[in-house]
Amino acid sequence: MKLKTTTLLASISILLLACNSNKKLSNATKKSQIPTQEQVGVKNLTDEIAPVKAPFATIRFAKPVFPDAKIILDLTTTALNTNRIQKAIDELSAKGGGTIIVPNGIWKTGRIQLKDNINLHLEDNAQLVFSGEIKDFLPVVFTRIEGVEVMSLGACIYANDATNIAITGNGKLVGPQKGSIRNNILTKDVIENVIDAKTPVAERIVDGSKQDWIFPPMFISPINCKKVYIEGVSLSNTAFWNIVPIYCDNVIIRGVTVNSVGTPRGDGIDIDSSKNVLIEYCNLSTGDDCFTMKAGRAEDGIRVNKATENIVVRYCLALKGHGGITCGSETAGMIRNLYVHDCVFIDSGVGIRFKTRRNRGGGGENLTYERIRMNLDQTAIKWDMLGSSGSVGDLADRLPARAITPLTPKFEKITIKDIIIENCSNFIKVFGIPESPVNHLTIENATVNCGELFNAHDLRNAVFRNSTITAKDSTLFLLDSKNILFDQIDFQTKNPVQLDIKGSLSDSIIVRSGKNIKNAKWFAQKQ
Repeated sequence: MKLKTTTLLASISILLLACNSNKKLSNATKKSQIPTQEQVGVKNLTDEIAPVKAPFATIRFAKPVFPDAKIILDLTTTALNTNRIQKAIDELSAKGGGTIIVPNGIWKTGRIQLKDNINLHLEDNAQLVFSGEIKDFLPVVFTRIEGVEVMSLGACIYANDATNIAITGNGKLVGPQKGSIRNNILTKDVIENVIDAKTPVAERIVDGSKQDWIFPPMFISPINCKKVYIEGVSLSNTAFWNIVPIYCDNVIIRGVTVNSVGTPRGDGIDIDSSKNVLIEYCNLSTGDDCFTMKAGRAEDGIRVNKATENIVVRYCLALKGHGGITCGSETAGMIRNLYVHDCVFIDSGVGIRFKTRRNRGGGGENLTYERIRMNLDQTAIKWDMLGSSGSVGDLADRLPARAITPLTPKFEKITIKDIIIENCSNFIKVFGIPESPVNHLTIENATVNCGELFNAHDLRNAVFRNSTITAKDSTLFLLDSKNILFDQIDFQTKNPVQLDIKGSLSDSIIVRSGKNIKNAKWFAQKQ
């Protein structure tokens, strides 16, 4: 490490100015504003939707209104009710819409398709149990699987190009049972290797007749829809992702409970190339990521080029999952204008998670997280932009740096503040891409209890400020990172904290006004 007295502070003057101009609340006040587990989630669901205040413009979110017409379904316990349910939906929608009521009881069905102005309402003790057989999800429909457009089984509850649709009530939705769906799920390869991006979408038919595998149906997935409302229902036993709005506008998801623990790729809520979305008061326990933002995969996602944007997640509880709140790894159309606040992540693997790959494209920008409490098994805040060789081959190798192409992703303009991390294995891990470093990051007002402190490579223009960190480790490791400021950090470690800086591209790293660490101004040695 090379310490210098040179005045190269100009390289990070913007960071220092921001630090000097920021007025902070007291630590006690900030902590009191961060919710506990008892203050978020389903049991705190309000009758009305409170106004949304976000760091970007949003629409006015409001509950939908439906015509007064109602149909109470006459269902049977001896056979599938698919035709009865679908006929009621089709007929009521054609007359202008209204509410379809699923009565108390356990009812089996195949795929259901919502239509304009239909509210599918489940009574408190109603259960819709979905078939496990491929034939009950045919013919194939247009959908998107893991960021790639296909003609496939769709979703248990599906909609396409519908307006003003809802799923409400306190009843339960139970995913596909044992059968041909679960016996034939694709596991031997990744989707870009089995779907040719050059093939017209209408010819990308996956129905299990010409393949010895299928893409499993999602649970609830409207596509190309406007004014989507989901409230109160509980979902369990999904075969794949749970709630997945695709290419939708004006989506509200509130008071929903998901349990997919033990289901591979059992994501909770995935917002896929949709905009103007509010998620609040939800409880998610999942077999993969909990609250997830996605925007298309690789070449097919670039072709579609639709962003996920203007998303608010508030008052939610993640109980189990790989990630509490995740961006990616499908990022081609860009994820922008995300605001996550007043949430609690308990027993998740990673708390705040960013994923992409060299060939995924797009990325994320203007992402804000505040007033979040975490108690985690793994890393609190993590970027993984390389992935594994099993999914992207040698592109997972950090070096050599590759040429920048339309498929080069980026993450930038990220703010994380006012957080409590009660426990985690690592505070921060940044695994960026050499040709596209994580850029413009601010983390401030954090109270942290962790094992390892800080491990970052390929990070640019970052501020870590006004935080208390209790850690077993005492090393800040940076590789090929520059313009980094550690300001007013109280390191509560057994040994004084040391900088460990490597890489020829590392430069302009400053520590000041900290506890248990010496002030330092570290600059690259002149060649």
